[in-house]
Order: sequence, then C-alpha cells, then structure tokens
Amino acid sequence: MIAPARLLLRRRAHDAVQRRYRRQRRELGAGRLTTSLHCMLGLLAWCLLRLESPAWQVLLAQSGFARFHQRRARPGDPLRYGFQAIGSLLLRPRHRPASAHPSPGRSVWRFFSAGRQALLKRLASRLARLGEKLLKPGVSSTPTTPPGSGWAMKALLVLVVLMLALVITQPFSLIAQAFFALLLWGIARVITFIPGRLATLMLIVLSLTVSTRYLWWRYTSTLNWGSPLDVFFGLLLLVAETYSWLVLLLGYVQTLWPLNRPLAALPRETEHWPSVDLMIPTYNEGLDVVRPTVLAALGIDWPRDKLHIHLLDDGHRETMRQLALEAGIGYIARNDNRHAKAGNLNHALTRTHAEFVAIFDCDHIPQRSFLQLTMGWFLKDRRLGLIQTPHHFFSPDPFERNLGRFRQMPNEGTLFYGLVQDGNDLWNAAFFCGSCAILRRQALEAIGGFAVETVTEDAHTALRLHRHGYHSAYLRIPQAAGLATESLAAHIGQRIRWARGMVQIFRLDNPLRGKGLSLAQRLCYCNAMLHFLAGVPRLIFLTAPLAFLFFHAYIIHASALAILLFAGPHILHSSLTNARIQGRYRPAFWSEIYDAVLSWYTARPTLVALFSPHKGKFNVTSKGGSFSESYFDWTISRPYLLLVALNLLGVAAAGWHFAYGAPSDIPTVLISLAWTLYNLMILGGAVAVAAEARQVRQTHRVEVQLPAALALRDGHIYHCWLRDYSEGGVGLELPSGLVLSQGLAVTLLLKRGSQEHRFDARVAHGQQARVGLRLLPMSLAQHINYIQCTFARADTWIQWQDSFQETRPLQNFADILRLSLGGYARLVQHAPLPLRRPLNWLASFLPRRDQLAPAPLATLKEPTL
Repeated sequence: MIAPARLLLRRRAHDAVQRRYRRQRRELGAGRLTTSLHCMLGLLAWCLLRLESPAWQVLLAQSGFARFHQRRARPGDPLRYGFQAIGSLLLRPRHRPASAHPSPGRSVWRFFSAGRQALLKRLASRLARLGEKLLKPGVSSTPTTPPGSGWAMKALLVLVVLMLALVITQPFSLIAQAFFALLLWGIARVITFIPGRLATLMLIVLSLTVSTRYLWWRYTSTLNWGSPLDVFFGLLLLVAETYSWLVLLLGYVQTLWPLNRPLAALPRETEHWPSVDLMIPTYNEGLDVVRPTVLAALGIDWPRDKLHIHLLDDGHRETMRQLALEAGIGYIARNDNRHAKAGNLNHALTRTHAEFVAIFDCDHIPQRSFLQLTMGWFLKDRRLGLIQTPHHFFSPDPFERNLGRFRQMPNEGTLFYGLVQDGNDLWNAAFFCGSCAILRRQALEAIGGFAVETVTEDAHTALRLHRHGYHSAYLRIPQAAGLATESLAAHIGQRIRWARGMVQIFRLDNPLRGKGLSLAQRLCYCNAMLHFLAGVPRLIFLTAPLAFLFFHAYIIHASALAILLFAGPHILHSSLTNARIQGRYRPAFWSEIYDAVLSWYTARPTLVALFSPHKGKFNVTSKGGSFSESYFDWTISRPYLLLVALNLLGVAAAGWHFAYGAPSDIPTVLISLAWTLYNLMILGGAVAVAAEARQVRQTHRVEVQLPAALALRDGHIYHCWLRDYSEGGVGLELPSGLVLSQGLAVTLLLKRGSQEHRFDARVAHGQQARVGLRLLPMSLAQHINYIQCTFARADTWIQWQDSFQETRPLQNFADILRLSLGGYARLVQHAPLPLRRPLNWLASFLPRRDQLAPAPLATLKEPTL
C-alpha cells in the first residue's frame, strides 16, 4: 500500500503546481493585456484630452506604465503608442515564469517532440552499431594513416563518387526535388545523433551532394543569356558561389580526420637530449612586452648547457642590449633590416650552432614544459623538420573585447589552431606559424634558411620544407601565451599582411605545381591560400540582392520556389555539417562576422598580389596598447557604413516593389528582402566591432584559481586563493574574517612545484573578501620566479582551451541578431549630435519588451511518508 500512497501524493503535488502555474500564466496574460490597454488609453487620451490638463497628468500617474511617463508630449505619440500596444500583445515578456514543468499549451508538442527525439536516437544507435561492424578496421581514435588508404576503401570511394555524380546531374521536377531535399535532410538529422567520425563523414557526403547539385543547377539552369544585365550580375554571384563551394570542399578534406597527435617521450638520460637555440626576434616592441618572454625562457626545464637563449634586436636599442646583459642571454643585432623578421632570423642562424632552433615572438611567454613536451618527436622521426604548437592569447582581441565575449566563446584563431592544424597534421601538412615552434637546423640549411620572397615567411618556409621531403607535426597543447592585437585597425593590418603573403606564395611558389608535395599537401596549402581571397566573394554576397531591388536584374533566373528548393538544402546541410565539425572551435554564423569585417580591406591587397606578387612590405603588429576612453572608429567603419546604407536603400526599394511592382515579382522580392535583412544583421555585427571598448590596463590580468598564502608583518600566515594576476599585481580571495587596510605591506607566497617563493606587495584596493595587491620592485631572480609561478605554469592555458561549450546554430543565430542590434545601438550612441537625435526619435517607435517578472514557482520535492 505504500506505492499507491506515494503515487497519490505525487499526483496531488503535481496538480497543485500546475494550478499555481496556470494562475501565474493568467496573471501574466492579464499584465500584458493591461499594458496594451494602457497604451490604447494613452492613444485616446492624446487625441481627446488637453496635454497639460490635470486629467492628462492623473492618467500618466495612474497608468503604471513607466515607458510613457514623459515630461511633455511629442508629435509622434499617437503612432508610437499604437506600435507599443501591438508590441505589448505580440512580444514575449523579458522574464518568463521559472518552472520545471512545461506549459499546458505546449504539452502536446513537447510530447511529440520527446517521442521524435527518442525514435531518432534509437535509429541512430542502430546505425552506429552497423557502421562499426562494416568499417571497424578503418575507424580509429588516433589513426596512423589517412582514411581510405586501403584498396577496398578506394574502390568503394570511386563507386560512391560515380553514384553521387548520377544523383547530382539528374534533373528533377520541383516536386521530386522537394522530396529529395526532405529525404536527405531527414537522413542528416538522424546522423547528427550518431557519435564518432563515421557519422561526420556521412554528413560531409550529404553536404557535398546537396551543394554540388545546387552548383550544377546554377550553371545549367539559372543564367539568362538573353539579358546582359542579368548575365553580368548573375555571373558575379556564380563566381562567388563557385569559390565558396571550392573552399567548402577543400575545408572538408582538410578537416576530414584530425590527428590529435599524442606526446612522444624523451630519453631518461639528459645527455641524449639535443641542444636548442631559443630565438626571440624583436623590432620596435616595448621593454614591458619583451621582458616577460625573456624571463620565462630562462625558466624552461632543459639542461642549462644545452639551451642557448638569444634576443634578436632589429631595432638597435640600448634597452634591449641591457636586458640581455642583465638576464645573461645572447644579444644579436645586424647592420640592416633587410627582409624584416626572416632576415633577422637568417642572420641569427649564422651566429648560432645548436641542433634545433626554437622561435618565440617577443610577446609570447613560453611555459617551462615547452621543450620537454615537443622535442620527443624530433628524436622519434629523423625526417621531422618542424613541430608547431598553438598560438594562445591571454588578452582579448578586438572582437572579444569590443563585443564583451572574452573567455565566453572561442576567439578567431581557435578554429585554425584547434581544428585546421590538427587536420593538416594527418596529411603531413602542418604549417609553420612564425612563433611557438621548433625547427631542425639541418632542414633549415637544406632549404637555404627562412624564406624571404614573401611577407609571410612562416608558411613559405614550411612549404619549402615539405617540398624537400621533410615532415611536419602539430601538437595541440598550448605551450605559450601572448598578446592579441589591441585595436581593430591593428588586427586588420595584420590580416592584410597575412592575406597578401599567402597570395604571393600562391603566385611565386604555387603548391599546385612543382615537385615534392603529395596531393593532400597541395590541397591543404591551396585551401589556406584560397581562404584569404574571400574578400571579393564576401562583398558580392553582401550586395547581391540589391541587383534585383535596384536594377530588376534576375541574378538567379528561376522561380522563387526553385531557388528555395535548391539553395535552401545547400545552406542547411553546409551549416549543419560545419556545426558538427567546427562547433567546439567556432560557433555558427561567426565566420560571417569575421569575413564581413575583413572583406573590404583584404579584397584590394589580394587582387594586387595576384597580378603583382612582388608588391607589399612586412609590417610589425603593435602590441601592448591601451585606450583611456571608448570610441567609435569612424575611419575603419566607413566601408561597413556604406554597405549598411546600400542595404537599407535595398529595404526601401523592396517596399517600393511591394507597393508598385508587378504581383508576379512578389516572391522574388521576398527572397531578396530576406537576404538583405540577413546582410544587415551581419553588417550590424561588423559595426559593433568598430566601437572600441575602453581599456586602461597596460598589463593584462589573467583569471585563475590557484592556492596561495599571505604573510603579514606580525608573522601570521593566512591561506587564500589567487584569482587573477598580471605583471604588476594580483587579486586574492581572503578567508572570512580577514580585513586588510589599503596600503598595508604584505608578503605574497606562491608555489612552483615543491618550492615556495615570496614576493613583497602592498594592498592597493579591497572589496569585502577580495583584495588587489600591487607588487613591489623585484630582483631578477624574484621576477623569474614570479613569471614561472604565474604566466609560465604548465596547466593554465589548457584549462582555458577546454572551457568552451558547444552551442546550437539557432542559439548562435539569436546571439548574432542581438549583437547586430547592439551594434546599431552603439552606432547611434557614438553618432554626432545632429544625427543622433533623429535616430533616437526613430528608435522610440520600436516595440519594446515588457519588464514583467512573476515570482518563480516553488521547487517540487518528493513527498515522504
């Protein structure tokens, strides 16, 4: 009898919660209706009452709707109140009731949704078991050979390609195309529930099938050769789409099977460890940027007689010579600055003699374990000429800082260093990235040193190593951290140099031609170089719908239904597959923002480099800057604002087509309008990045959670937590009851392994249990120990790398939409005053969400007998 009683109590408790939930829903609905009635009442009062009369003032005071409690009426109030009334009825409140139970109105949908999810998961699990039985020998978590290397797999691959060619080129009616698209989409949705790489390969096959079929349809059925205007704009779009399809295909090949290379052990006897020349090239960077890198290099765990550190100064600065002398490291300068960084490194090669060369940019602080984790692969593979580790940044780049996303989402480089380089490593095509890498001196001498013909000496040097038969490796463990570009202008300047250099390599040392490279290596290098040609295609996509809205040019000469049935599956499948492959490293739709920001500025340099590859010079990216006040970069944002203005005119043109255009054009107008609104959303994100956020710190703080201790002058020692640190100070979380006054002299105790180090400091500020300490001047030995206890720890950056959570495409779309609206709001905020007033007046007509927040429901607990 106990079980029925427990069930009865549970049911009664559940019914009580449901009644309470329905009551709060009714209250919420009444609140929304009341808000709407207040708006309508305000509209009627505006029309019937005198605005300064006591009746009007009483109405405003008793309405309870603070949004319209204005000091005086404005001319557009009737229209404004009408919009707000409609918005109050249609928009959901900002804070919905918190409940662990579904709303009654959606219970049926959730029932079917749960059943659908369970059915798909069951089908997916069976397909996964079937795939493991069929392809068990070829599936491995750490493959040593590329997939499809056996003759049976190659034959199966040829057969699949032939079958797909028939499917891609087969003409379908619109009804057949609709069924075909639904069938493939249903298969793709089932596959998304299957874990493992086999399911990813299946999604890639489906995506390429749909996308190639769309491109085939575009070439064979959508060009209107009878209209020169249609052909001109249509071919422009078709070229951009062909480029995107090619990059999509090569990207799938490049990231088909990330290697995830494990560590290789070193011999136990240190006498068998090789000698290393560690080089830190500098040009015009400040002493506060270079010093931490030098001091961290001094603490690298490697035999002292086999590690030689050299500061390469291309700026002939006495401060750098004094730093090298103080630290006891080598100082190398030269008489000229020919070939910039590559020339600086080549000159240093003539002055050093170790077996291996490790390179760190002067702002990249190495970890103490760098050489011990990487050198083992050189002893295991005698043909290994290069091993690269990720570039990790402990300061926010312009996207992260200006959008407030630092450590909340992967930065722009995470996709390359988290996924692409791992995919390249499978094909023996990992690139040299200029820093955080080790090269074999014998391999460098065999290719004549670092490449100097282009402004991207790193990738060009790797290409030459591969041409000469040397191997490369990538170890996806952050072993150094540096400073990201401080401003959007500096970031764009850096990317322009990369884009120009990669196109120069494509022209001067084309990987598709010449000897020494495998087919996979050629494709990986080709995709890396084509990626930087995205400027012109992206500009075409951002303006393509305007061809119809402005000039009535049919860029896709087909019905609106056909466009949806062919283009829709292409977009959906590519988005779904890329979300599966790249989800942990780059959220969906963020590539659109990055490309939109860079497209205008990389388009011209890359086109010039295609025709004149010898033009362009090396530019050093500035690091370590600060901004005392936030500001809007009107110079950088000019192209974004121009594109925004053009697309807004496109929206107005769409309204004209709706009012005065032919009824048969309405579906095409709808598609063009949707495309234009999407472009405005992406451009809004670009505008948001151009609003530079305030940054007053010269030294960036790194957030951590490490044990520490605090010693007071009276001899008492208190255990506490280190919450953040920088070059000049730290933040601590104190134990309860401990209060420190500002200016108090203390001693900070930090551990490095089993050793404890002491650092004098003063309390700079405090807030309850959190205090900030300002470090007092340290000796060289103390400074080295501080860097080793903080920036050079072996585990700090790994925790950062694994802290990001994968998100869904729809969540990312909503995030981008909010970001875009915020970008336009920032534009209004920083606009000149004569322009800001009319923009604020227009914004006042937009419906806003109600600020209703009913109390959350009580948590349902299981009753006890």
